Amino acid sequence: MIAIIDYDAGNLKSVEKAFLALGEECVVTRDHDSIRRADRVVLPGVGSFGTAMQQLKKYELDQVIREVVQEDKPFLGICLGLQLLFEGSEESDGVEGLHLLDGEIVKIPEAPGLKIPHIGWNSLDFPHEGRLFAGLKEQPYGYFVHSYYLKAKDPSIVKATTEYGVTIHASVEKGNLFACQFHPEKSSTVGLQILKNFAEI
Repeated sequence: MIAIIDYDAGNLKSVEKAFLALGEECVVTRDHDSIRRADRVVLPGVGSFGTAMQQLKKYELDQVIREVVQEDKPFLGICLGLQLLFEGSEESDGVEGLHLLDGEIVKIPEAPGLKIPHIGWNSLDFPHEGRLFAGLKEQPYGYFVHSYYLKAKDPSIVKATTEYGVTIHASVEKGNLFACQFHPEKSSTVGLQILKNFAEI
């Protein structure tokens, strides 16, 4: 069973539909016990960093997330869900993230010819081998929608990068904690392979 965390700030239905298309049993929930009982947990997210952290705390989901990650249960953050795993974001000064990983979330710098937010398909490079990307060819495409991006403190956890004016840390992995800045559930067959790999960890 895969628990998809519902905190009123996620792209929930698309994520659920993608896992169901793979034949995976999943539930969209904010019930603490259901999340604890799940074999795997997914934290989706769209919207602002500060509002999302407020919602997680409102439902006391921040503590449940820490519990399941400490248990080494496979955990996947998607888009804003990746950003929330880190220390904080320039988007919301003074708001502390879950800080399960070290790094900062910063605004994509403006540059000629670059539109912000960054919306669309970008190819992924793999600086280190990552379990989410097993079976994929070099430079597959992922679908991005974001204005802020991750600069991870430890480069060894960065498993995928992309270029959009700057080098964006597009996916990280540490133990059984995984996260993608792009949306696997919107990334066609590449994204389905990534979600399938996660479901088989």
